[in-house]
Amino acid sequence: MKTTLKLFSFLFVMMVAVSACSKDDDPADNDFFVDNYKGDISYTVLNGDGDVSKGPGTVWVTKVGDTYSFRFDRGIPNITGIKMEKGSNTKIFFSDEALGSITIDNNDLDITYSKDSKVWTADCKRD
Repeated sequence: MKTTLKLFSFLFVMMVAVSACSKDDDPADNDFFVDNYKGDISYTVLNGDGDVSKGPGTVWVTKVGDTYSFRFDRGIPNITGIKMEKGSNTKIFFSDEALGSITIDNNDLDITYSKDSKVWTADCKRD
């Protein structure tokens, strides 16, 4: 009987854990996407001054309220002040004259972001 109870308890905990990290989570609703992501990152300035070529790196995703920040290593400037709107699911849309998209799900972070003649890219997996 104790073994059966332990087994059912374990299965219940696993069900809750798996359902808590759905691909359908909305970044505006929770902090699930706050984490470290590793993969290929790059930074390009249209005048060519300060470029960081595509290569391995880390992006740290942080959130305060409904505002996300993306901190890069390798000397790449951070992307800050990205507002989330409820219902955008895993895509972040910009209202500050920037172009591109930031897509987050339970395993991946993909960034193609352009603002003020600068372009950030990231193709990363959760660390």
